[in-house]
Amino acid sequence: MQDLVLLVADKNAQFAISGALHRPQAMGIRSIEFVFLVHPGRDGGTRETGPDILKLEASRFRHAILVLDLEGSGSECSEAVSLEQQLDKRLTATWQGRAKSIVITPESDIWLWGSDNAMQQVLRWTDSMPIRAWLQEKGFEFTSEGKPTRPKEAFEEVVRKCQLPRSSSLYSEITGKLSLSRCTDSAYQRLSAKLKEWFQPPELSLSMSSNGIIAGRMHSMERHVEKPGVLLFFNATHCFSGDQLCRVPFFLKRLAR
Repeated sequence: MQDLVLLVADKNAQFAISGALHRPQAMGIRSIEFVFLVHPGRDGGTRETGPDILKLEASRFRHAILVLDLEGSGSECSEAVSLEQQLDKRLTATWQGRAKSIVITPESDIWLWGSDNAMQQVLRWTDSMPIRAWLQEKGFEFTSEGKPTRPKEAFEEVVRKCQLPRSSSLYSEITGKLSLSRCTDSAYQRLSAKLKEWFQPPELSLSMSSNGIIAGRMHSMERHVEKPGVLLFFNATHCFSGDQLCRVPFFLKRLAR
């Protein structure tokens, strides 16, 4: 059984989320196996039949995420969380607590606007004026958080300025460089919190012997059981004194015993 299936409304959302999932340490989760499904009906279709499509995947995946934009969904809900509650209720019928919907306001393109630096690097921005200032001169409006109120149109305008072809791969390149821990978007925070709940990083138990060698075994915080065949050694006499036992989150290459 694989870890996660994500049903999204378009390729842009797929690549934006994929860029983040390929950085598990930055997201505060363990490495996971994930599969994307793209709904042919865009946001409206994802809202209407997304839970039914994911129902067919419940035996193949441990968890599921349903992602769509509030804008274009056709929902009468004015708040993303209200639509999520409706979708979560439908998902629970099959997945119980193993699935979650994420509704983005206004659209997934908002996740690209965390930092001008990441966007400038990917798009090879050469103008002396920062991207946001340049857009303001073009008449684009921004929220109090410094995000364009029309994030998709703003991004497309910048891409045209850089004379680049439109490509969903730009989304993964940008989210692959953003500081994910600083992302304040509420939909991203809900996604991040759920992934951290499901896919907690490994935990390492360390103990020091009298000769100053620390031995440790990797544990799974998700299941709270020791994973067999993993033994790690560190020379850390400068870090500990005496016999000690500590438990710290750690990302390490596993060494088969």
